[in-house]
Parts: sequence; structure tokens; C-alpha cells
Amino acid sequence: MSELFELGGETWGSRLIIGTGKYRSFSEMQKAHKASGAEMVTVAVNRVPLDRKVESFLDHLDPEMKILPNTAGCFDTDHAVRTARLAREALDTNWIKLEVIGDETTLLPDNEQTLEAARILVKEGFIVLPYFSDDLIMAKKLIDAGCPAIMPLAAPIGSGLGVQNPANLRIMREQLPDATIIVDAGVGVPSDAAIAMELGADAILMNTAIAEANDAEQMAEAMKLAVKAGRLAYISGRMPKRLYASASSPLEGAIK
Repeated sequence: MSELFELGGETWGSRLIIGTGKYRSFSEMQKAHKASGAEMVTVAVNRVPLDRKVESFLDHLDPEMKILPNTAGCFDTDHAVRTARLAREALDTNWIKLEVIGDETTLLPDNEQTLEAARILVKEGFIVLPYFSDDLIMAKKLIDAGCPAIMPLAAPIGSGLGVQNPANLRIMREQLPDATIIVDAGVGVPSDAAIAMELGADAILMNTAIAEANDAEQMAEAMKLAVKAGRLAYISGRMPKRLYASASSPLEGAIK
């Protein structure tokens, strides 16, 4: 892409962040990661042996990729904060994708406890990337708390439903022109990723859409291209929608 992506004081060439869960094999994960062009990969701290005594996907990650630990599986502020501290100690990073889930069935986030945890972790020097419902007011509060980026969901985690509330993302982009917005959760196919980027998202984080595809490697490449296409479309500026037709070729000077 012609422009770079800045996040947490670092510069990235890819606007696609990927995950590590649900792959059928380590080899499949490695191929998908390479095909995606992603430079950052998120890891669930509560679901991996951080002591490395047992083989896990940690042993099969590209060492050039930045690990973004996340607090998946946390259902309250205290657990999320303790998990973030554990990740910093074990993985030697201040980066954390903050998740505080409010409901076990829908896996929708608890925005209030997420905000509380974000405030604590920012004060402790963490680079906090919070996952939250696509709510403008909460987005503003998370930014005020010191989060360098916000991560609104497009749809419930792992649902593949695509962007369910495009108006919310569009409003968030217009009201927060300087904020870094990373759409997290809900992307199912490349067109979903393109739509999110066309609405003004700065990046996309996804896992299930790639890992559960029949061919994860090919889907990863498709997602890479979709994110690029959506970003280029957004910065290019789309044509206006019209109720009536508008001829592509002007009639002035036409042969009669």
C-alpha cells in the first residue's frame, strides 16, 4: 500500500491483524499467516502455555510477527488486569488487546468493566487496544482513558455476520477523525472486510473467517486484498448515490 499504518508508536505496512485459534494444524496456521501479509498476531493468554513446557502455536509463529496478547476468557476487570500483567511478564510486551466479556452466550463485551480495566492498565504503562461494542460514547471514553486505538466489533465474535451496524462505524469515523479504529470480530468473507475499511476503519482484526475457511491460506490472501481494496476505496472517495441514471458518456457533441 502507498501509506503506512501507525499504531502504538510503531509503523506497519499491513492493516490486517490475525489470530491463532481454530486452525486445524500448525502448518495450516503458518501458511495462512504468511499469505495474509499480516505483521501482528494476537494470542489468548489464558489459552496457551506461556512457560513453553508444552508445544503450542507459540512455537510455530513467525518470529518477525509482533505478538499482541489478549485477555480473551476474562469476565471481569480484575481478571483482565491480572491476565494483562501475566502477559507482560511472560511475553515481555506492554501491548495488550483488552477483552472483558459480559455474556457467555453472545460473548459481547462488558463496556463498563472494559473501561475500568483500560484506565488501570494505561496507568501501568500498557498500550491498551480495547475490544468493545460499537458505541460512540464509549469510544470517546476509551480514547480519553489513553487508549491509542479502539476496537469496535462488527458483529459477535466468530459469527461471520459481517458489519451489522454500518451507521455506527460511519458515525464513529466522522466524529473521531483522528482516532485509530480497528474493527474486531464479525468478519466472515472478504467483502465484509472491504465494507469495514470503506466505512473508514484503519485496520481489521480477524481470526475465525480465515481459520475456519475450507482453504485458510487462500482465504488469508483474499482478506489481505480486501483490506487493501477497502482502504484504497475509502481514501479515494466514492461517487455519490443517485436516484436516477447518469449517463457515462455526455450527449454534448454527439452525432444526431
